[in-house]
Amino acid sequence: MKAYEILQGLPEEAAAEIFHYLDRPAYRACLQVLGTRRKLRPIVLERKTRVERHAWMHSELARKGNDDAATEVLQTWLLGAHQQLVCNFLESLGVEHDGRGLLETLPSEPPRDRLVEAIEPLLENQSRFAVIAYLNLFCEMDIADWPTLKQILQEDSRLCLAPQRLAS
Repeated sequence: MKAYEILQGLPEEAAAEIFHYLDRPAYRACLQVLGTRRKLRPIVLERKTRVERHAWMHSELARKGNDDAATEVLQTWLLGAHQQLVCNFLESLGVEHDGRGLLETLPSEPPRDRLVEAIEPLLENQSRFAVIAYLNLFCEMDIADWPTLKQILQEDSRLCLAPQRLAS
């Protein structure tokens, strides 16, 4: 699942949480990219209330043409607000990373049972949406060729993006 598709299934409150997490430069850069793509002057977006601006950003990031921006926003949020989730997943699978969850190389996919064992504690201890977003973005990385993980994401109803189930 692509980043824009993840954001399509995201409730407004959860999107606002992501936008609140972004630091000022990242927030402004996101607004600028999205505004430029819609040929909007920055002042138009600055005059909106924060709630209106977040709703607009959410709808724009959920568009296919903005998948690159959506990926950047979700990665920033995950590697910041949910860095422990990222590190826990990688460490439980024995995947080496830089201590912040960034990878240079990725080993071949572990067996299904190890993947399930790595996902279970994440679902128990972390935000479900963060787990869903991370695992889907992980599968979309250029260096990731883990078809079993993709299959788990499709089969496990807890990893489904139905908006009504993301509240927890």
